[in-house]
Amino acid sequence: MPPTPDAPRPAWLAYARFLALFTIGYNLVEGLVSMGFGVMDDSVALFGFGADSFIEVGSALIVLWRLRESSGCATTALQRERRAALSIGVLFGLLAIGIALGSILQMVSHHHPDTTLPGLMVSSASLAFMVWLWQAKRRAAKALDSRTLEGDAACSLACIQLSLVLFTGSLLYLVVPSLWWVDSAAALILALFIGREGVTGIRAARKPDFTGGCGCH
Repeated sequence: MPPTPDAPRPAWLAYARFLALFTIGYNLVEGLVSMGFGVMDDSVALFGFGADSFIEVGSALIVLWRLRESSGCATTALQRERRAALSIGVLFGLLAIGIALGSILQMVSHHHPDTTLPGLMVSSASLAFMVWLWQAKRRAAKALDSRTLEGDAACSLACIQLSLVLFTGSLLYLVVPSLWWVDSAAALILALFIGREGVTGIRAARKPDFTGGCGCH
């Protein structure tokens, strides 16, 4: 249960750390399951969704490390976080390019997965957890007046958007199997969202007034 709005700061810090740890644990499981199903079912969209989960783990680790920093926004710590945020932004960009190329090749060859039921299951579970996680992080960010947690909440919102794309594409193909191109189209849209996360994160990390977090504002 989240602390009450008037709870002391240590209680909210402990809750924020719990949310970061939950994000890491959930995304590790989600990433492994999604990429496994993506390989088995030849689904570029599901594989890309899973790969994105592992980058989100890196982002959550930055947030967890920042919450453990007793010195707050010390110059040295902030510079390390800036470099880490830049690296994550670059990884997002490379992932977006890889997914886009894979989806284009799949579309050109008219290749498609046998079923998108795993994608429907994974995206449904992600939506259920991520909506709760997004709202919880927003409450913690407000209680702690933390830009880092605001950025982390924005990353969870981006994950919700990715889940909606995967859910819609999976449902369309499941209902209308003749739409063989849906998985490739969903993967392209995922690549656009992931690429946007990367560009936004890089721009945020390069700003003189960078205050930390994943940069997904």
